[in-house]
Amino acid sequence: MTTELDTLLTALYVHVDDHLKTPRWRGRPPRLTDAELVTLAVAQAVLGFHCEARWLRFAHAHLHGMFPYLPQRPAYNKRLRAALPLVKRAIRSLAADTDLWLDPVWIVDSTPVECARSRETVKRSDLAGWANYGYCHSHSRFYWGLKLHLVCTPAGLPVTWALADPKIDERQVLAALIDDEPHLAATRPGLLILADKGYIAAELDRFLAARGIQLLRPSYRNRGTPHPAEPLLKTVRQLIESVNDTLKGQLDLEQHGGRTIEGVGVRVAQRILAMTCAIWHNRAIGAPITRSLIAYDH
Repeated sequence: MTTELDTLLTALYVHVDDHLKTPRWRGRPPRLTDAELVTLAVAQAVLGFHCEARWLRFAHAHLHGMFPYLPQRPAYNKRLRAALPLVKRAIRSLAADTDLWLDPVWIVDSTPVECARSRETVKRSDLAGWANYGYCHSHSRFYWGLKLHLVCTPAGLPVTWALADPKIDERQVLAALIDDEPHLAATRPGLLILADKGYIAAELDRFLAARGIQLLRPSYRNRGTPHPAEPLLKTVRQLIESVNDTLKGQLDLEQHGGRTIEGVGVRVAQRILAMTCAIWHNRAIGAPITRSLIAYDH
């Protein structure tokens, strides 16, 4: 393990241990603490281990200096699936600890999270009733799974996110995300949200305007006068694509391996946490590239 990854994991462990105190367990405390579990999960995502069995073999061989106790696969899987609320809190805590958190510009987009391919798997999956069929425009094909709706700053720092049925309108999901945590927009006067054509809706414009939020997205060519700032969207559009590329290309979002609601949820959160942690640490040490994982992924 490199010195850079060692430093990242140490900083993460200290932050989680200091800021995310969890209620004491009844009876004997776990040998692997919550802070160690979160740190171990981030290390797995950064190093690109999809299989938990392979990951724990690697951890037992190379990480005993950082983790005096490492569980076996069933115990690790059980603890990780139960840790989704803790991982979400860690994402928010790290994001709020950066100078990017109060950025008055947000970018919103959605990306497919495939969960199965064969018809037989779809019929037997524990995700039935939550996952559904959707269409991936990037690959021009249908898929079965979920959609990750991510709201982030232009630097890629996650603000809020949700996994939803791909058949649910992404405009409804954006409204629900803002309505669920109104303080996020309230603390950013003059908030501007940048989106693509999929978010065009008069009802959404009224919803956001009532909360003091402006939505900037491309207009239809044959409808009305384009917004003066619309040419800038072509450049900004590359920002959200690069965020998706970090999650899928470097953190292997599409190889999450989740087979249950809890499993998919925590594995997606695990990768968002890893990206947030890298941004948080890079800002703290003054790294030239904010969302770079190159120093940590090998």
